[in-house]
Amino acid sequence: MATIADVARAAGVSPSTVSYVLSGKRPVSAGTRRRVERAVAELGYHPNAGARALAGKRSHIIALAVPLRGDVYVPIMLEIATSVTMTARRHGYDVLLITNDEGPGGIRRLAASGLADAVILMDVELDDKRIATLGDLRTQAALIGLPEDARGLSCVDHDFSAAGALCADHLADLGHRDSAFIGYGSGIYQRHAGYAERTLAGFRRRAEERGLRFLHRPCEGTYESTARALGRILADRPETTGFVVQNEGAIGPLLSLLRDSGRTVPEDASVIALCPEHLAEQHAPALTAVTGPATELGRIAVEQVMARITAAVRGERPDDQLVLLPPTLTVRESTGPAPRHILRH
Repeated sequence: MATIADVARAAGVSPSTVSYVLSGKRPVSAGTRRRVERAVAELGYHPNAGARALAGKRSHIIALAVPLRGDVYVPIMLEIATSVTMTARRHGYDVLLITNDEGPGGIRRLAASGLADAVILMDVELDDKRIATLGDLRTQAALIGLPEDARGLSCVDHDFSAAGALCADHLADLGHRDSAFIGYGSGIYQRHAGYAERTLAGFRRRAEERGLRFLHRPCEGTYESTARALGRILADRPETTGFVVQNEGAIGPLLSLLRDSGRTVPEDASVIALCPEHLAEQHAPALTAVTGPATELGRIAVEQVMARITAAVRGERPDDQLVLLPPTLTVRESTGPAPRHILRH
């Protein structure tokens, strides 16, 4: 196992300089810091958090609050968590996973323990109760998600409003005039999950601007719930030809149900999904999709908390950073021009 002396030799500096880089206790030139950080990464050096805590120094641990509920898409959450862990290690930090089901109480206990230097919150709600606790405790934090009020916070998120608008524009550009938005289950909207509400709001605004009529139907993501949602859509507006899906579990069932109803994709119905690239490409037909880089969320969140920790150590006020990652629309086989004759059943 690499030691601080090994890192010092590899970087060509003294062990005390390595300590200063890792602790932030004293300023170090940018060139020296880069050499030390490179040596830390190459040697796989992991500072002893317990020893530093006993010495009254920083723990060099970042706590990551991950969602523990059945209505989240686990692969994306794992991708973000992996990105946070790898980026933190490049800064000489370890990551402690905590679950967000504990709410503000869990954050308060974590801060009181002194175990972590900062916390990163995932699955942020518009009126997230954990945020006020962070302010009360003056804990350095970054949010992967955008609350209603982001003042005094560092946040990074996909631009979900823009993602919704991209979907509406694409359908309108193809000549569709009646569409449906199949979203997450009702519980997601009841707890005001930012990613769900912002996507729907962005789609709604652009649809109104483009003269695109639409119905919004929540869906739990099972075959049965997707069938109910599609049945309601076609009963209320049988001329619907454009479908937007923001629910990974509903994508496969929707394609199957459209086929069973006699609607061919994309000749009779166009389908756009808000989902990862690999998921869009595994379906037949391959899905036109709006995506964003999940790994970037984790990387930027760590960079944000590191900037806040450094500022706090220097006695400076941390800069508040808001980063929205632009979405990408990739056109594949599942969307096409609106049909001239709409099937009615």
